[in-house]
Amino acid sequence: MANLTPPQGLSIHDAAAPREVREILQWFTREKQWINDIHQQVCRIPAPTFLESQRAEWFAGQMRASGLAAKIDRAGNVLATSDGEWQGPFVAVTAHLDTVLAPKNKDDIAVAPDGKLHGPGVSDNGAGLAALLAIAKAIQSVPNSDFPGLLLVANVAEEGEGNLNGMRALCKNGLSERIRSFLVLDGATTDHITCQALGSRRYEVAFSGPGGHSWSDYGTANPVHALARAISLFSDTRVSSNPRCSINVGLIDGGSSVNAIPAQARAKVDIRSERNDKMDELVLALNAAVERAQEVENSRAAMGRVAGKIKEIGSRPAARLADDAPILGYIRAVDAHLGIRSHMECASTDANIPLSLGIPAVSIGAGGQGGGAHTTQEWFSPEGRDLGLKRIFLTLCLLLNELRPR
Repeated sequence: MANLTPPQGLSIHDAAAPREVREILQWFTREKQWINDIHQQVCRIPAPTFLESQRAEWFAGQMRASGLAAKIDRAGNVLATSDGEWQGPFVAVTAHLDTVLAPKNKDDIAVAPDGKLHGPGVSDNGAGLAALLAIAKAIQSVPNSDFPGLLLVANVAEEGEGNLNGMRALCKNGLSERIRSFLVLDGATTDHITCQALGSRRYEVAFSGPGGHSWSDYGTANPVHALARAISLFSDTRVSSNPRCSINVGLIDGGSSVNAIPAQARAKVDIRSERNDKMDELVLALNAAVERAQEVENSRAAMGRVAGKIKEIGSRPAARLADDAPILGYIRAVDAHLGIRSHMECASTDANIPLSLGIPAVSIGAGGQGGGAHTTQEWFSPEGRDLGLKRIFLTLCLLLNELRPR
């Protein structure tokens, strides 16, 4: 039988026993329709990475309407507390505001007859944002409930080239010394606990040259040829399977016409690993491939030369939560209590940043089911969402207990 007594001695049964906690848990089930409606509303506000301000303003307004003190920091993150105090210590519950794709109009976010929500960003991370709003509404709906130390954060710039900049700013503005742990809500399903941060390094590789006419200037060094050779050389790099690593060229562009030697060609490269030193090795391999490709192309050219450059456009540190970290014990105890089967996994989320700084953090789904992330076919089903919300709240109660004076 699973051990239901998490670290620090407070059992999950004790955490769930207080009247206000029981009422909040009941609220998540009773107010399913309100949560579904607010979920649709937040997803209808476009928030592509770097353009989250409209959604952030709306979100802050919703937090204030629920009775919380809310503000938007310099990075654009929305911060809210239940008691208006900003001194801490805190337990932060976060969800990212931005989406890879954005709805072009409100009708792009629609509820199907079967109750599923369809449209870009409805699961990643509409589910997480709806959970934050539900927690804010729930704790204010119960008279005399008090959760000092709770910090709710809707942060910017998680996706793609946002490079986790919202979370970086949050951890650098002085709050990092006051935040004791992070519970990151990303996506829907409750079957995983992300406790290992998958690292990534992203680069733009660019070759430039004089360009010219494909016939009259034939023999001029060609940036596209050099780039293609660099990609081929890099793709032949041996990639470790233990620890697991990956390399990918996801974007290529350059040139202006089929009968013109291009003056420039670019590609974007993604390198990932469970360990930072392995990423460093692959970065060296990328640099060697670019240098070799430049050398070969220039040696073959009759005139003109190409020049290759590499620019880092993103860096997410790899890190790992200690196996005996209290936060992991808490969530596993909650899962056992609620009958949730979950597994630990490695992924790239906002939790990368606090984990790399030694701050306990996990990333979990917010409840319900979802799929098609980062496509126009994304969907979310609210069935079972209340179980995910109860999981979040009970884990939060255990984490907040850590902040109480002993």
